[in-house]
Amino acid sequence: MNSLQSFLAVAPVSPAAALGVRLPLSRRPRVSACLATPPPPPTTAGAARRELSAVSRAVVEDEAKYIVGTYNRSRVVFVAGRGCKLYDADGREYLDMAAGIAVNALGHADPDWVATVAAQAGTLVHTSNVQYTVPQVALAKRLVEASFADRAFFANTGTEANEAAIKFARKYQRVARPDGDAPTEFMSFTNCFHGRTMGSLALTSKVQYREPFAPVMPGVTFAEYGNLEEAKKVIQSGKIAAVFVEPVQGEGGIHSATKEFLQGLRNACDEAGALLVFDEVQCGLGRTGYLWAHEAYGVVPDMMTLAKPLAGGLPIGVVLVTEKVASAINYGDHGTTFGGGPLVCQAALTTLDKIQKPGFLAEVAKKGENFKQLLSSKLSGNKHVKEIRGIGLIVGIELDVPAGPLVDACLDAGVIVLTAGKGNVVRLVPPLIISEKELEQAAEVIRECLPALDVSTS
Repeated sequence: MNSLQSFLAVAPVSPAAALGVRLPLSRRPRVSACLATPPPPPTTAGAARRELSAVSRAVVEDEAKYIVGTYNRSRVVFVAGRGCKLYDADGREYLDMAAGIAVNALGHADPDWVATVAAQAGTLVHTSNVQYTVPQVALAKRLVEASFADRAFFANTGTEANEAAIKFARKYQRVARPDGDAPTEFMSFTNCFHGRTMGSLALTSKVQYREPFAPVMPGVTFAEYGNLEEAKKVIQSGKIAAVFVEPVQGEGGIHSATKEFLQGLRNACDEAGALLVFDEVQCGLGRTGYLWAHEAYGVVPDMMTLAKPLAGGLPIGVVLVTEKVASAINYGDHGTTFGGGPLVCQAALTTLDKIQKPGFLAEVAKKGENFKQLLSSKLSGNKHVKEIRGIGLIVGIELDVPAGPLVDACLDAGVIVLTAGKGNVVRLVPPLIISEKELEQAAEVIRECLPALDVSTS
């Protein structure tokens, strides 16, 4: 029995059936486990990429016909997942080193999470925020007790959480300075990413994200990430309502702040009356080996935004705030129809149960450090590898060439990885439950696929 058949024996759903297609016996895809056997050789010059089946091609063609073209998708159609493995419509198995962009902290189809979601779906899914629900209050209490915060506001995504933090900062400053001289501007940093809605987009440094939609929200200054003196000058201008910063930048290329930088921002904000907001949408909730990434630095914000992994794959966003900030927010100042619904909050409670188990975070830290050492030993001799960096299980491989060909070669070899930075960083953010053996497999496949970089530059 091969790996996908083993999976289907537990969760019986055929890839073709998941797409609403029944294939004749002669056309059903051959099942192979990419990582149970040596990976195929990297794509070479002039070699054809693996062919998609008719089932997969039909999905790709319908996507191009019916969905707005905002995504440059990889050539794969996923239909199932379990643990750290994904399965495509053609019966192939993949090791997931992306976790849905750092979302699936517990991997795919975690039994306890699935049971929680099924039970809650059969009990109560949605009521809106006009009434109270038990899971929302329980999750807020849990997050407050596990953090610096006094209160929580629930949204649906990371960008919504940052939009709420923008509004809260403006309202806080207006209440704190009723004379009408309240600061309204914001500061963020180079290589940052805070979202794609108009407020959070204005805080995002990548010009290619902002320019097509200009003018975005005015009044945002970008300082160099890590340059405390430059940041202090902006904060001391007295115009800044809040400073948004990621303790570890994910989309920007896996850059970690220093304690001196974050502490300096904290001090400068306190002196100027500005708020300090930590965006931990990608780096928070165990990803770094700490529950919250900022815990490694001993610096506390006024607000923290969360999203990606919190509900184990269901959409959620949260702003955690101190009482100082919360006291400025009144009924009707902000709201959401779906934010904090019973289904996602109950899923988040189960996710937290797992991540907060004794020893879980220590294992994440250990696996991350071992993985970086393993990558260093396997990749150190390659001329294109400039640096391997990160903390916990958020790791980046910086290259001197675009990472796309390596990402494609890894996909063909059965490992899912992402890009980051200026397209020259391989981003590795696997499920936090990943095993040491799976990390070794990933490192070996990446090493075997490195020649794809030479082909792309020849």
